[in-house]
Amino acid sequence: MSKGVTTILFDLDGTLIDSNELIIQSFLHTFKKYAPNQFTREDCIPLIGPSLYETFSSVDKEKAEEMVEYYRDFNKKYHDELLEQYDGVYETVELLVNRGFKIAVVTTKLKDVVMKGLEASKLTRFFEHIVALDDVANPKPDPEPIFKALNLLDSSPEEAIMVGDSYHDILAAKNAGTKSAAVAWSLKGRDHLMQFKPDYMLEHMSDLLPIVGVE
Repeated sequence: MSKGVTTILFDLDGTLIDSNELIIQSFLHTFKKYAPNQFTREDCIPLIGPSLYETFSSVDKEKAEEMVEYYRDFNKKYHDELLEQYDGVYETVELLVNRGFKIAVVTTKLKDVVMKGLEASKLTRFFEHIVALDDVANPKPDPEPIFKALNLLDSSPEEAIMVGDSYHDILAAKNAGTKSAAVAWSLKGRDHLMQFKPDYMLEHMSDLLPIVGVE
């Protein structure tokens, strides 16, 4: 149990919503045009987490922005069709809000797509505060997005925990001075995330409840 936690920050993709298939298909669609026969489905999994510009710059810096737009067009078109829900997320978030916890989404996605994801998973009403890629100069693992969320919530790092499926989330939490909780359902796997020494590992979203003192 982490004493004194009042604030919970959630990553979106792979944490609150199962957008893994959507993301992988969006990557494959983009690489088919810009890097044909270079990337398999398995190659796309490590790319989940960083910002798109960071990922595509490592493939072709000159065409990175063009690749980001191509990816986003596909991603938006097939968003609701390929999105899935994680068991227990809605119920856990609802209980946390009812118990008075302050919550926010902190993500490397653009806000318009964040809203689509929250709406499709019926989570919109819980999240008044969202810090998206277009809200910051420096995305996770830089602490700026976490600091911005804490400022919106009138919270301090000492009373907050960041929940995510990527090493970017864990490192951002460490850089900001908050606790971190990794999710074992990450496509990258539990063992991969354990390397980055999160404070907690969640096997199910409800595992968060005893950590923050909810019986």
